[in-house]
Amino acid sequence: MSARTIPRAATDDRLIDRLLNPVHQFLRIEAAGGILLLGCTLVALVWANSPWAAGYEHFWHSDLTVSFGDRVFRMSLGHFVNDGLMAIFFFVVGLEIKRELLVGELASLRKASVPIAAAIGGMLAPALIYVIVIAARGGHGYQGWAVPMATDIAFALGVMAMLGRRVPLSLKVFLTALAIVDDIGAVIVIALFYTSEISFLALGLATGMIVVSAVANRLGVRTPLVYAGIGLVMWLLLLQSGVHATIGGVLLALTIPASMRIKGTKFSAFARSMVDTFDEAGGHEKDILTNPRRQSAVGALQQACEHVQTPLNRLEHGLHPWVAFTIMPIFALANAGINLGAGFGDAAGSGIGVGVALGLLLGKPLGVCLATFIAVKAGLGPMPEGATWRMIIGTGFLAGIGFTMSLFIANLGFGAAGELQLAKTGILAGSLIAGVIGFVVLRAATIPPAGRASDS
Repeated sequence: MSARTIPRAATDDRLIDRLLNPVHQFLRIEAAGGILLLGCTLVALVWANSPWAAGYEHFWHSDLTVSFGDRVFRMSLGHFVNDGLMAIFFFVVGLEIKRELLVGELASLRKASVPIAAAIGGMLAPALIYVIVIAARGGHGYQGWAVPMATDIAFALGVMAMLGRRVPLSLKVFLTALAIVDDIGAVIVIALFYTSEISFLALGLATGMIVVSAVANRLGVRTPLVYAGIGLVMWLLLLQSGVHATIGGVLLALTIPASMRIKGTKFSAFARSMVDTFDEAGGHEKDILTNPRRQSAVGALQQACEHVQTPLNRLEHGLHPWVAFTIMPIFALANAGINLGAGFGDAAGSGIGVGVALGLLLGKPLGVCLATFIAVKAGLGPMPEGATWRMIIGTGFLAGIGFTMSLFIANLGFGAAGELQLAKTGILAGSLIAGVIGFVVLRAATIPPAGRASDS
C-alpha cells in the first residue's frame, strides 16, 4: 500500500497534513487536471488582454542562460517550456503508449480495433476539412493541416468526469484509447512533417543514446536516474539535430523496463513474512529507530515493493502528477495568451482560423463517429459496453478539444506570429464549442430513466 492510500487513522495527524489536506483532496478529483488547465488558460487570456499585455510577451521571451566554461546554452523561457518541459510530457505519453500496447486497451487487436479506427477517422477528417477551407480561402497556410488532428486527453476526460458515474466506464476507456492512438499519430506527424534541416551527426548520436537505453534495459538496469541521464544527453543532441527534441521523450519511454523483478505471489508471501518479523521483533510502537530487526524488516519490505513494481509503472505514476498539475498548466500559461480584441475577428476572416476551428468542431466528431460506425458494422470490434450512439456522438465532440497538442503543433507549423495567433484563436474557439456541445450531448444521453435516481 502506497503512502497515498494509507488510512489517515494509521498515521500521526500533523499540522502540515491538516493544511495540505484540501489540496490533496482536489488533486484526487478526476477532473482536477482539466480544471487547473482551464484556470491557467483563463489567466493567460486575461493577462494578454490586460494593460500588462506587453509584459506577457516580454516574460515568455526572456532568456534562460547556462554556461559551461566557454560554452553558453541560451534559450527563451517560452522555448524552454515548449521544447524542454514538454519533452517530459511526451515522455509520459510514451510510457502510457507502451503500457497500453503491453497490457491495456491496445494489447488486443480486437479490443483496440474500434478506438484505433475512431482515432484514424478523427485525424483524417479534421485535416481534410482544414485543407478544403484553406483551398477555398486562397491556399495560404497549408502547413497547419495537422493542427486540428489532436485530442487533449486531460480536457476531454475532465469534461467527461464532470458527468460522474452516469457515463459508462467503457466509454471513458474508449476515449482514453482513442486519445492514446491520436497521440501516436501526432508524434509520427511531428517527426515526419515538422522538422527543420537535419544534422545527421547529431541525429546519429541521439539514436545511439536510444540504443544505450535499450541495452541498459536488457541488462536489467532499473534505476530511473540512469535513464534520466541518458534522456538529458539525447535531448541536447536532438536540439541540435533538427528533429523536434520532444520526440526523444517518446522514444526513450519505449525503452523503459516494463517487467517485475519479483512476481506477485512471491511478493505476497515475502511481505507477510516481513510483517510477521516486524511484529515478532516486539518493543514499543515508536522504537523503530532503536530496533534493528524492525528496521531490517521495513527496509526489506520497501525493496520488495520496488521490485514488484515495474520501472515503467513507477515512472508513470511518479511523473503524471507533475505533468498534469505543473507542466501542462505552465504550457497553457505560455501559449494561450491571445489578444481577443482583434483575435476572433481576424480568425473569422482567415482560412487558418476557420480551418482549425471547423476541423476540431466538425471534423473530429464526424471522423470519430463515422469510423466507429464502420468498424462496428464491419465486425472489427464491439461498441463500448453500455454505450449508445448518442454517447459516441458526444464523445466525438469531446475529442474535438484539441488544446495542448494542437497548440504544440501550431507552434511548430507557423513561424509568423500573426499566423500563429490565428491558429491559436481557432484552437480556442473550436475546442471550447466542441467541449460544450460534447458535454450537453453526453449529459442528455446519460440522463437516467424517469423514476430512477441519478448517481452522478
